[in-house]
Amino acid sequence: MTDTPSQDKPHSRRNFLTSAAAVTAASSLPIELCAQVAGSDQIKVGMVGCGGRNSGAIIQNLNAHDGAQVVAVADAFADKIDGTGPRGSGLPVIQAQLEKMGKSAQFDVPASRQYAGFDAYKQVIDQVDVVCIATPPGFRPIHFEYAVEQGKNVFMEKPVCVDAHGYNQVIAAAKIADQKNLKVVVGLQRHCQDSYLESFKKYQEGAIGQMITGQAYWNGARPWTIERQPGWTEMEFQMRNWQQFRWLSGDHICEQHVHNLDVINWFASGDPIMGGHPATAEGMGARVDESAKIGEIFNQHFIEYNYGPEHNSIVMQSQCRQIKGTARNVGEEIYGTEGIMDPGKGIIRDFKGNIKWSYRKPRSGGKNPKDAEHEKLWDAILNDKPQNDAYFGAKSSFTAVLGRLATYSGQVVKWDEAVKSDYSLMPEEFSFDAEPSVLPNENGEYDVAIPGKWKLPWKA
Repeated sequence: MTDTPSQDKPHSRRNFLTSAAAVTAASSLPIELCAQVAGSDQIKVGMVGCGGRNSGAIIQNLNAHDGAQVVAVADAFADKIDGTGPRGSGLPVIQAQLEKMGKSAQFDVPASRQYAGFDAYKQVIDQVDVVCIATPPGFRPIHFEYAVEQGKNVFMEKPVCVDAHGYNQVIAAAKIADQKNLKVVVGLQRHCQDSYLESFKKYQEGAIGQMITGQAYWNGARPWTIERQPGWTEMEFQMRNWQQFRWLSGDHICEQHVHNLDVINWFASGDPIMGGHPATAEGMGARVDESAKIGEIFNQHFIEYNYGPEHNSIVMQSQCRQIKGTARNVGEEIYGTEGIMDPGKGIIRDFKGNIKWSYRKPRSGGKNPKDAEHEKLWDAILNDKPQNDAYFGAKSSFTAVLGRLATYSGQVVKWDEAVKSDYSLMPEEFSFDAEPSVLPNENGEYDVAIPGKWKLPWKA
């Protein structure tokens, strides 16, 4: 095992190549003009990424506005579009659900507007007004930047970056989005969940006093993996198993735990000492009792995030785990001078365990936060309200990146230093025949970071 993974290197220009093996005949057909795609009374929506998450997001997006119509879709894999690939969902599932809802007219995507390949996102974004992006997170900064360049409103899933270069790219694009009056929503849906919103109001009112510490958890089981198939290139194997590679997912601390880290950042954002993100991170983690042939990410992380100046900091403890048979715990706790808050449950307790306040859910059950975030996007678009989640989305995503750097290296990692490094995990070239930025050894195993030996990218 090498001390420093080969994918951690300074940013350089990347070339997008479309692999013939990945492109359907449809992707070579000419793009239709927007006026030919949909009537003037409809707003054209595009879908970049056809996996399970975006299949859900696009339903929620269309359900939030009857005047929206999906007119073009893209994915790196053609079989993700038609639903015939591993873990396939794709267009048949979406169309069936919309038909059941009586909304099939809102989905008009003939074969001529289905695009496959690494650069297929451009063909979709070029011909729509709104785009829903839910591809492997490593591509998020690239896709978001292009959408903003083309003047499109955006819903994008979390996390929005997996490295420093991606963070800087998203922040830069967010500023341009503001200049163009574009609307951006990020899928950190706790910002649209009633229990969190009401808890945040109570926090702002001083219900638990001054924050003194916090805890964030995402402990659960390991997700799916897909066995390597004959004829697959290394790039295809990694793309199919994107959750197992940090250049694609950022590790599960980014892919999942970002939700909980985002909550702590959100509540800390109004604190004059803490600010909106940690100053440093220090922690430990490992990959244990798991084959290195399926990926390279850790399956456990424990981190202390320090918010505020060095000698007046507030420490937040974070833990996430993906190990079968272990206890499940997903949530956050915020400790103040006057009590303890569980914002997910909407509960404040005193230090003896007595409930001081609890959020009362409406009899209707309340609104699904994933529906609510798309309603927020359409409300901003239709009523021209300021809306840009990209800033806090990037900060929360990079908070997770900072934690991963700390656990891999075993060092104290500084936010400012990590951001300034602008280091990138991404490959030099994107095609299914190109080499990814991490490769297996002769035994088919991937190098796993060893704390104390793994070097921070800008110090390697």
